[in-house]
Amino acid sequence: MRRQLWGPALVLALITSAASLTSAGAAEEREPRPLRELYDNRAVSEDGRPGAADFDGQGRSLPAAALRAAGWRIGARPAVEGTRLDWPNSRPGRPDNVRAHGQRVAVEGRGDALTFLVAGTGGEATGIGTVHYRDGGHSRYELTAPDWRTGPLATKAVALPYLNSREGRVADRPRLYVVTVPLDAGRVVESVRLPHVRGLGRSLHVFDLRVRPAAEGWTGSWSASTAGLPEVGPWRDQTLRLVVHPTKSGPTARVRLSNTFAGTPVRIGSATVAVRAEGAVPRSAPVPLTFDGEGSTVLPAGAEAVSDPVGLAVEEGADLLVSLHLPDAVPSVPLHDKAVQKSYLSTPGDHAADADGAAYTGAVGTWPLLTGVDVSGGPGSVVVLGDSITEGVGTTEGANKRWTDALARRLRDQDRVPRYGVLNQGISANRVLSDRYPGDGVSSDTGGVSALHRLDRDLLSQTSVRTVVLFEGINDVRWGAGADEVVNGLRQLAERARARGVRAVVTTLAPCEGESRCTPAVDAERTEINRALRADRDSFDAVLDFDRVLRDPDRPARMLPAYDSGDHLHPGEAGLQALADAVDLTVLDGRRGRAR
Repeated sequence: MRRQLWGPALVLALITSAASLTSAGAAEEREPRPLRELYDNRAVSEDGRPGAADFDGQGRSLPAAALRAAGWRIGARPAVEGTRLDWPNSRPGRPDNVRAHGQRVAVEGRGDALTFLVAGTGGEATGIGTVHYRDGGHSRYELTAPDWRTGPLATKAVALPYLNSREGRVADRPRLYVVTVPLDAGRVVESVRLPHVRGLGRSLHVFDLRVRPAAEGWTGSWSASTAGLPEVGPWRDQTLRLVVHPTKSGPTARVRLSNTFAGTPVRIGSATVAVRAEGAVPRSAPVPLTFDGEGSTVLPAGAEAVSDPVGLAVEEGADLLVSLHLPDAVPSVPLHDKAVQKSYLSTPGDHAADADGAAYTGAVGTWPLLTGVDVSGGPGSVVVLGDSITEGVGTTEGANKRWTDALARRLRDQDRVPRYGVLNQGISANRVLSDRYPGDGVSSDTGGVSALHRLDRDLLSQTSVRTVVLFEGINDVRWGAGADEVVNGLRQLAERARARGVRAVVTTLAPCEGESRCTPAVDAERTEINRALRADRDSFDAVLDFDRVLRDPDRPARMLPAYDSGDHLHPGEAGLQALADAVDLTVLDGRRGRAR
């Protein structure tokens, strides 16, 4: 047998070649690539070919037919929590997502957050990733993807009525999530390294990744939280004319709509906005709204839409009419239930452009689909996250006597701090810790998901938010939660807000002796919450002592009778005005930044 001799030159050449290949491979790994080039998992299958995909390693997958029915079609671009996402442009059975394990993804832009469309398999999946900035710096982030079958429905972007398995359909609620993580303010993102997931057998699947643009040049002037998904009508070929009360003026406006919690799309045939004269009558001809240049739009399940800007002079204190034509049958709809404002429903037909109110013969006391009005310019907004006291329960319908309305008027009439817009995100019966509405499916309960579950949508994705006021917790203790639990929940809310550069102000809880659930034991928990909040110098940027404003000095467990609406839980209009008058406006000044 002949032996082959390897000369020194040949050995050196082979070593050099191997080293070059290794270096090239390492360099390739370091170079960011578009997410679609990194797809390594097949999540979606057609019902007739369920074996073509295997999302979770157990032969189960997301049904393409159910995704289409929800409006999440191939190549769709649903907007969720302020970010326009791309649903993968992959046919069912083809790779459509990435299992995160440290890949570097090409994604660019400047904004306030990274938005991920994700789901976990094998359980909740968590890991640490890295954001690389154009200036050469970087920051770390933690990303958690709830499990696609067992994660909370209250925070899902979309849920489907079944999943596919090798054996066929399985009744289940597979779900996808939108999760945001903060970015360093003012820095331009160059690429993102995905996390390495902790936990054996768990995978974190990424379907899309975007930089959420900051709402520069806009201020939130009015908002309402989506509180549930009740049955309505059904409405078919009818027009809603919704009355809202802006808190900030501006020469240009845009409108925000949301199909939160829904399982099916909703089509807006046409939409307009106008300054109100009286009732359903506009001051002048309504201005047509467009969405990406089109006069109509479809909101996929769980998604939202922001209109194109329109030249309409919005005046703080002058009501607006937002009209939405619904051409298809709408048997249930996401809405804010207790508007404390009369709005209008038309006879059949598209009456969005009507310059009179003759067609609006029906009345509604809710705000369906409409979640915000923004105006151009301005210094940004203060968001109040609260319950029925903030919502204005018990005040005169249409009089705008909520404490947030009074606060907005105080901000307007001074020049010590910026004249912020005030966004009311109060929901009757809402709690810090637990969901009233489960976050999925049609339900008569419109108490909303918990403050912890709605924070991203109702605070962090609001337009140009500078400061949040946290005024919640009484419903938690009225229904059995302990003081420590509530205080810890409020601290979590503040921590998440401050991580995004939002100033976090908390209030003490008002007394409620005499209301049926406000027992001495409940008052003891409330008193302990207030003691802990007053003593906490680290978790919050300021404390507003609403307990001291409203309580009877001779009987501190109850509300001062002059401020009581009569039910002993909700302040009347005098009490709500007293709350607004007691706010030191300087604590709302977002320019002061976070306390250290």
